[in-house]
Amino acid sequence: MEQRVQHLVNWLQTKVKEAGAKGALVGVSGGIDSAVVANLIKRAFPDQSLGVILPINQRVEDQTDAVATVEQADLDYVGIELTDAYKETYSSIQKKLVEKGDWKEEKSQLGGANLQARMRMSTLYAVANNYGYLVIGTDNAAEDFTGYFTKFGDGGVDLVPLIHMRKEEVREMAAYLHVPDSVIRKKPSAELWEGQSDEEEMGISYQTIDAYLRGEDIPPEDEQRLGEIHERTEHKRQVPAGPPKYEKK
Repeated sequence: MEQRVQHLVNWLQTKVKEAGAKGALVGVSGGIDSAVVANLIKRAFPDQSLGVILPINQRVEDQTDAVATVEQADLDYVGIELTDAYKETYSSIQKKLVEKGDWKEEKSQLGGANLQARMRMSTLYAVANNYGYLVIGTDNAAEDFTGYFTKFGDGGVDLVPLIHMRKEEVREMAAYLHVPDSVIRKKPSAELWEGQSDEEEMGISYQTIDAYLRGEDIPPEDEQRLGEIHERTEHKRQVPAGPPKYEKK
């Protein structure tokens, strides 16, 4: 495991140097993926790394797992509450669409959740610009395969060191890096809304996804569900599409 950790640390150092950047930062949510990345960037850039805690509808001090993560990693951090900015932005959107007669209440929960993710992304890049750092993502192989991330939200990053690691491998690395037990045992959630969980929203467990990614057989209904999710989210894994170049005849 130490060799795998060092492989990722070396890769981060190389990519940051190639970009002409000074260091790296990560948005710390209190989840296991961001906890592992927090430890990796601390190892890669001991004096030029930063954790950014970005609560919405909570205070920074209420983010106990996120704070425990940065303290365990001995990672410098900053907390920026986005509640007021989010509420003002989304209420302005809602007001104008209601006035236009086009507001879709049934889409408001997911729309608000995606806006939160994109506001966090924009904030991370504003902070990164201040320091001259790259923004490091936290998506793992299961999330990449299922497209379980917000396009141009938590998917909007510079580097994704965990992209080839199954969720089970992330847990193993987390234990090796001494990530707090409360974070390792925590039910996976993007905290998009109260009580939200990743597996319930996807309709499939990470254990099943990991088994599929290992090349093992899974129940036919799960394989069908997973295939549908992968196909539906293909656009998230591609750069924005453009038409073929026009050639004058």
